[in-house]
Amino acid sequence: MSNETNAKSVLIIPCSGIGKVHGLLTREATYLVTDEIAPGQTDTMCLALLVKGDAEALEAVQSRHCITIDGCPKACAEKNVKVAGGNPATIVRVTEALKEHHGANPGSPTELTEEGWVIAREIAANVAEAAARLRAGKEEIR
Repeated sequence: MSNETNAKSVLIIPCSGIGKVHGLLTREATYLVTDEIAPGQTDTMCLALLVKGDAEALEAVQSRHCITIDGCPKACAEKNVKVAGGNPATIVRVTEALKEHHGANPGSPTELTEEGWVIAREIAANVAEAAARLRAGKEEIR
């Protein structure tokens, strides 16, 4: 996280989701937003930093707008941001996005199919729109 963009960028926090395609979708959607769609306006961090109690990570979620992206109903990203003292302004669930693609094969835990990339891009577009609304001063947009 760069110091210059930290003050105003929206923090996107995906679940770890190791071993599941749902987790890969959260991470790829996050990277699409932070690296391609809205670089400098959004940033990310590893969820494990919050779980570990890293001081810089805790300060970041407590002082910036956060969007969480969870792969499964356990909502680890959302829960850990809240435990860390943050308040996710937007909560995205991959399971909801997958309902729009009933029967799709998004891929494996290590590789997305073309259908998976379509889903990841849709999630990313929604997250980028939410981040833009937050940066425009709209606090709660769930």
